[in-house]
Amino acid sequence: MKRTYFLQQLHSAFNTHPIVAILGPRQCGKTTLSRQYAASQPDVTFFDLEDSRDLAKLQDPALALASLKGLVILDEIQRVPELFPILRVLIDQANRQTHYLILGSASRDLIRQSSETLAGRIEYLELTPFSFQEVGEFEKLWLRGGFPLSFLANDENTSNRWRKAYIRTFLEKDIPNLGFRIAPETLRRFWMMLAHYHANIFNASELGRSFGVAHTTIEHYLDILTGTFMVRRLRPWIENIKKRQVKAPKIYFRDSGILHTLLGIETMNHLLSNPKLGASWEGFAMEEIIRAHHAEQEACYFWSTHTGAELDLLLFQNQQRLGFEFKYSSSPKLTKSMHIALETLKLDQLTVITPGNDQYPLTDHIEVFGIEKYIDQQSF
Repeated sequence: MKRTYFLQQLHSAFNTHPIVAILGPRQCGKTTLSRQYAASQPDVTFFDLEDSRDLAKLQDPALALASLKGLVILDEIQRVPELFPILRVLIDQANRQTHYLILGSASRDLIRQSSETLAGRIEYLELTPFSFQEVGEFEKLWLRGGFPLSFLANDENTSNRWRKAYIRTFLEKDIPNLGFRIAPETLRRFWMMLAHYHANIFNASELGRSFGVAHTTIEHYLDILTGTFMVRRLRPWIENIKKRQVKAPKIYFRDSGILHTLLGIETMNHLLSNPKLGASWEGFAMEEIIRAHHAEQEACYFWSTHTGAELDLLLFQNQQRLGFEFKYSSSPKLTKSMHIALETLKLDQLTVITPGNDQYPLTDHIEVFGIEKYIDQQSF
């Protein structure tokens, strides 16, 4: 599948920076995207840093890379972070006709060397799994998630088996490869426990007591899952008001298919009868809205007071405050909380996102939108 938006972003990024990093979870399509981009370039050299043969070629990386021209692609860069200072030296050499595309399965926070060593020389793009904008199959995407091999599987059983294998490989191989010394079963237990907190306020002390470890250990585990793009830590927005407001983050699984596998949900019928239906919908719809708006993490918040007023998602974009509520309902009702959020946060618009294709106003500034219609109608 050609991911046109991300290809356009790549072309734009290379107009201003000699190095571009595509970051995203493992098997979300980074390598495929890089090869699609490479097809438009005259000279390309590709290194897979999980391949022992390519690693052997880079035993003396300065020597191996110095003579290369055109586009150089380095896949799974987090495995060889010592390449970053070498890239800086090569880039700073005068009159070089080389640009570098590096692919990584960890965030900038986990690959600190790149942000520190290559400051001013690198642009970061986050590649997500498939979105509704790209595939247009709402229920299938919600159930299976957007990882290409899960979404494109021939049937539900194959999709489920792929996700189970993905989770096992992630825990047993990917996490150790990032340098974390945590027993796979320990992190699996934490991940499964976290699935039941999806779309809820994160309380490290409470989870620590349930898990039998200190809250600092819980925070460390969450840092790992957010840094590998598995979990979104949504920060609270604190408005300048007298009411007491929630100051702890909420947590969401970023891929609904991974969430469903950890919850034991295998079919749409299972999902529709599961107590976590509403929470699953909230997380799935939230990710789709954030992706459709191409919103940076720093622009995304939730808001909640201790008296019960709340807003699921607050986006700051184009000098506007956009509020979103996510309701798995065919006829959501206007609530007191919506009025309070609209007035207190001075929202330009509050949109209630539901399944389907409906669109109708609840008030002048509060509107119900089916997710398919909302994404299809917007010019992002």
